[in-house]
Amino acid sequence: MRILSRFDYNYNFMGKRKIAMIGSILMTVITVISLLTQGLMFGLDFTGGSLMEVSYSQAVELQPIRENLHKGGFPEGVVQHFGTARDVSIRLGIHPELKNQEMNEKVMSILQQGGQKVEVRRNEFVGAYVGNELIQDAVLAVLYTMIGILIYVALRFEYRFAMGAVLAALHDPVMILGIFSIFRIEFDLTTVAAILAVIGYSLNDTIVVFDRIRDNFLKLRKKTSVEVMDISINETLSRTIMTSVTTLLVVVVLFFFGGDLIHGFATALIIGIVVGTYSSIYVASALALGLGVSRADLLPVVKEGAEVDKNSKVIDIDQEL
Repeated sequence: MRILSRFDYNYNFMGKRKIAMIGSILMTVITVISLLTQGLMFGLDFTGGSLMEVSYSQAVELQPIRENLHKGGFPEGVVQHFGTARDVSIRLGIHPELKNQEMNEKVMSILQQGGQKVEVRRNEFVGAYVGNELIQDAVLAVLYTMIGILIYVALRFEYRFAMGAVLAALHDPVMILGIFSIFRIEFDLTTVAAILAVIGYSLNDTIVVFDRIRDNFLKLRKKTSVEVMDISINETLSRTIMTSVTTLLVVVVLFFFGGDLIHGFATALIIGIVVGTYSSIYVASALALGLGVSRADLLPVVKEGAEVDKNSKVIDIDQEL
């Protein structure tokens, strides 16, 4: 294929599309089973609970506080520095066996172990009703995003491309939910924000690939649809790899050094970047190909009479000559 002599990559992506699609379907089935059987491990944002912000007289390490809370009957406690090394934020789940005042006193007694001087700066309770509202808002946010993507891609490209882009954008959040469910990773509002960011990231990558496919369908007239798609994906592969790697490096740093509060956010982004790069090739493009997209679908529509007008102009010029 002489057309690829200028490029660094010449991989047969579409030749492996059936294997990739089987893998995606299998992972989707596993995700659905996991969500139906054990669901997600919702965080405080969704389940409700208590938020305490305390200040110590001197800098403290977080790990001993976590261990003491775990031993004291609060294994779900999320402990994080805020402001300075003396200020600590503690998030706890709902404990129906304890009243608010009793739980606060119990937590304070745990924090004051070893003669530590602790001052309460903030103490709030998040009810389950608020959590239910947040779940509904999160689902609606994802739904509205999908509708917007469908309309945008359908207007810019063609409905087969739109279907591929939307299913690819749905594929990525499903994979994230599956991993969070299978490995029992806490799911909170930061994870929802990460899922929306992943949808946008994946869509951007898909649009770049689709743009090149559309251009090559018009330029490479002697190539089959499969060949045009492979050439287009290879042409954009270096850009895709550089974007994914540089973004992934930043998110990995957040994962290891960002703390507990954004651990779920960073985890979802890492999964989303990897899966989003895969879905742009093996879900969006492969699905558009499977739906039968071809060069004829992307050619500009010629209005009736346009060809006649063109010929009449040629005749008039000949007559003048």
